[in-house]
Amino acid sequence: MGQGQYRVKSTLFDDLNKIDNKIVGYVQKGNAKAYKKSLDELIGMIVREGQKVSSKEIVESDIIVPPADMTLEEARQVFKGTGIFQG
Repeated sequence: MGQGQYRVKSTLFDDLNKIDNKIVGYVQKGNAKAYKKSLDELIGMIVREGQKVSSKEIVESDIIVPPADMTLEEARQVFKGTGIFQG
């Protein structure tokens, strides 16, 4: 998402997955406004609720969240099927 890495508690996974599923639907329908709003919501939740990983620490990412400025066309390559969160 262009803001570094975050650790997110597993208790948030269901909420993040619900937002992710909404994004998939909006992308499939071509609803750019709703897609953008939900992507901002997803990123905001991660930033608010997650713990930022120090830039000195090297950790492998389980999920890579796209940046907030990703276009709807670009999102069609990322948010398909089950989206970026499995489950």
